[in-house]
Amino acid sequence: MTPQLVAGLEPPYYTAVFTSVRPDAPEGYAETASRLKEVVSAVPGFLGYESARTPGGIGIGITVAYFRDLESLDAWRLDAEHRAAKEHGREHWYASYSVHIGRVERSYGFERE
Repeated sequence: MTPQLVAGLEPPYYTAVFTSVRPDAPEGYAETASRLKEVVSAVPGFLGYESARTPGGIGIGITVAYFRDLESLDAWRLDAEHRAAKEHGREHWYASYSVHIGRVERSYGFERE
């Protein structure tokens, strides 16, 4: 499968960068992540996400989610399922995590034909 990047977004827009340290496949994580992808995709103003993880064992994962405005990002932050998953993650999955919110002023890319 060829990885797909989120591209072609017209700034300004916002990013939520979630970086975590957790075991590779904790119980229930994949199902919760799959469900949250469905939930965030339904948030008006959600533009997409990209995710990467170091393979095997305890590793670092990074997910960058893109939102049209702060209101849509706040809707995601305050979503009941998302909040419950965050609480469960703190209790059971994550050794640590950080969240960074940013406003994108400029965006460009490259793709080989």
